[in-house]
Amino acid sequence: MKELIIKELHQIEAEQDVKILYACESGSRAWGFPSANSDYDVRFIYLHSQEWYLSIDLEKKRDVIERPITDDLDISGWDLRKSLQLFRRSNPPLMEWLGSPIVYWEQFTVAEQMRQLMPSFYNRKALSYHYWHMAKGNFRDYLQGDTVWVKKYFYVLRPLLAMQWLEKDLGLVPTEFQTMVEKVGLEPSLKAAIYRLIEEKKMGSELDRGPRIDTISEFIEAEMARYGELTFDYDLPKVQLEQLNTLFRSALNEVY
Repeated sequence: MKELIIKELHQIEAEQDVKILYACESGSRAWGFPSANSDYDVRFIYLHSQEWYLSIDLEKKRDVIERPITDDLDISGWDLRKSLQLFRRSNPPLMEWLGSPIVYWEQFTVAEQMRQLMPSFYNRKALSYHYWHMAKGNFRDYLQGDTVWVKKYFYVLRPLLAMQWLEKDLGLVPTEFQTMVEKVGLEPSLKAAIYRLIEEKKMGSELDRGPRIDTISEFIEAEMARYGELTFDYDLPKVQLEQLNTLFRSALNEVY
């Protein structure tokens, strides 16, 4: 599958006349709880030539590349300029891409420069509200009552643990779910229940509708009630826009 992904990335470069700087896995495979039939969710950052950006109609140009989903491969990417604008706002998916444990392609120094800048641009407040929104929506839609959508436990647990990570100021939220499970200080019985669920998903269990898992549900319900009363009053980062302008210009010089 990696060979197919690399082939597709080369084809995108040729067809779109771009340079792909970084490509990684996102979603359940990067988070560490894929099922046997999980798609490959490949995300990448790319750069056009200098002439493409030096145009009066730049704002009307498309800054996203998307491919139709085929052969379980979902692949799309963002232009570097767009990526840096989102990076400035501490965009959670972008932060997770840069921390992905599965990297398919990394050339030039751009991705590493962005990683080095992440602590300076990391907005704990914005990230907390993002994860809170994710947890609240999935909890409301899938985990009510005695019969629940079992696989959706992951999509509530992961944002809740990310919020705990940010609350405890443990640094950059890791992309890997199990790192959070190990380090945020969960009760042993809860950790055991979560790991059993991970193993079931990896072994191919559908994890569709089924009886609620009391140990996990009780934790989620308690955290949802607690976070519902918090305002995430964290200090905001002092964003230096010129750092990103410098990174963008240096990327153009390095790549072209």
